[in-house]
Amino acid sequence: MQRIEALPLDTQDAAVAGLFTAIKGKMGGVPNIMRTMAQSPAALEGYLGFSGALGNGRFTDAQRELAALAAASANSCDYCASAHSALGKMAGLDAADMQTVISGGQLASADGKIVETARKIVNQRGVLSDADVADFYSAGFDAGHLVELVAVTALNIFTNYFNHIAATEIDFPVVSTKAA
Repeated sequence: MQRIEALPLDTQDAAVAGLFTAIKGKMGGVPNIMRTMAQSPAALEGYLGFSGALGNGRFTDAQRELAALAAASANSCDYCASAHSALGKMAGLDAADMQTVISGGQLASADGKIVETARKIVNQRGVLSDADVADFYSAGFDAGHLVELVAVTALNIFTNYFNHIAATEIDFPVVSTKAA
């Protein structure tokens, strides 16, 4: 059972209703995480703004979804693993690759370095060594990519923690971060 209630789609709060209309126009619906986050319109608006800005960044949709899956896995967030698996599929990610990331495995492609570094950002609480940074750069990424990966990972840590605290009901096909 959710610990923080999701607001109804027909809310009478004009600010929230406007946010819901915008989300529905972009996504076709309003996921439970956003309906729940709307308990604080400022938090929801901040999340949407940060997410939208990163959507215009240097990483592809698929690369951002891989980073999100790495964070969800590292933080054991089933809601985010489920949501980002659905979004990853829409971004063209292979189901087997997504499952590899969720289960803590490594991808052989250059995108595997995104996954590895996002995991290190989470697990090492943002403390990367010089070797970690050099390793990321050796895969063809630069400082702009690293800054953006920190931002993408931080945004996903926010949603991971939010879902843990809210106990957000999963409204996507369920994907577990627990080992099978």
